[in-house]
Amino acid sequence: MAGAETLTDAWALALQQDHSLAAARHQAEAAGFEAQAARAQRWPTVAVGGSYTQLDDSPAFDFAFTGLPLTPPELFEDDKYVMGSASLTIPLFTSGRISSSIAAAEARERGVGAQVTAATADVKLAVADSYVEVLRARKAHGVATSNVQTLEALTRDTTSMFERELVPKNELLAVQVALADARQNELRAANAAAVAAAAYNRRLGTPLDRPVELSEMLAVPVELSQDLPALVEQAKSRRTELAAFDAQAEAYGQLARTERSRVLPQVALSGGYQYLENQFLDDETIGMAGIGVQWALFDGGQSRKRAAALDRNRRATEQQRADASSQIELQVRQAYLGIQESRQRVIVTAQAAEQADENLRIARERYTAGLGTQTQLLQAESMRVQALRNRDDASLDAGLAQLRLARAVGAL
Repeated sequence: MAGAETLTDAWALALQQDHSLAAARHQAEAAGFEAQAARAQRWPTVAVGGSYTQLDDSPAFDFAFTGLPLTPPELFEDDKYVMGSASLTIPLFTSGRISSSIAAAEARERGVGAQVTAATADVKLAVADSYVEVLRARKAHGVATSNVQTLEALTRDTTSMFERELVPKNELLAVQVALADARQNELRAANAAAVAAAAYNRRLGTPLDRPVELSEMLAVPVELSQDLPALVEQAKSRRTELAAFDAQAEAYGQLARTERSRVLPQVALSGGYQYLENQFLDDETIGMAGIGVQWALFDGGQSRKRAAALDRNRRATEQQRADASSQIELQVRQAYLGIQESRQRVIVTAQAAEQADENLRIARERYTAGLGTQTQLLQAESMRVQALRNRDDASLDAGLAQLRLARAVGAL
């Protein structure tokens, strides 16, 4: 269909508009900033400060105990003073605290990035499901319309035969009831198609009433192997969910090392500058430099317990990773078997649809010739409708099964 919207077009729209994917991207950006912040711990820390103080009465030195008639001036002129400071701190040795925290932040960044890739694939598969549902609903509506058209023709024929007194009235009534039921099914199918289109538009982030014309070609992004063990191995190496679990487990391990290092020696180089406005010191500015060592010999076991908790989280994540690996293998197997089934159904249902058309033609000729019953004719039409539905479902399921397998192996 020229100008019809393709699945690739739908993916492009959805990836721009999907809120869950946008949230995952923001989380990835946040993890990137956290990693940058962690790396910044290695850089010097510079701080400046200052204050202006007004006193009710400036203090002064008291030499009355000497018995000498000395009246020293006040420490601060006009009962006020200004003070300023600047300090510089450079970590020299942290027992691995900084390097472990950096490694943990970078692992989290990788993990969240892997989750974005998985979320993207999930969105694409969800869009494909909605896309196929629109095609399925519209095909069902088309079949329902053809059923109405067939029964309308049968009603006209039966009416003509009844007027010529070739059939009893109950046969006319029976086909009229069947036509009314078919029209009801057509209305339901039309409504289902409209609802499916609205749900599809919502998935793409477009107005719900946007008219859409969809191509029936379901694109498969990659050529997939026909060998099940190879597909399983491909999935285990490419599914980013597993990479996310690996990164999360690594992050927990590095955070545990960070906690343990807090009770180990921390060495830092520090320097500073201070200014104090006064009337007694010969130099109001003071510069300083030094090396400081801090060693938390006892913290009540806080760091040790936090490290143990993080280690348990790491083990839990490893178990979740193992379970996810098993689930992925099952998904690949299910999708692979789904392809085999749908391909066979396509062949079977196509043959059945042809046979149902021929069966209806013969039943109609026999009924017109007075050799068949109306029950046989209506049954043939019901069989035709069901065969067409099965054929359309099988064709769409075959395309969707390939997309699900592509998702299962991490190729979507």
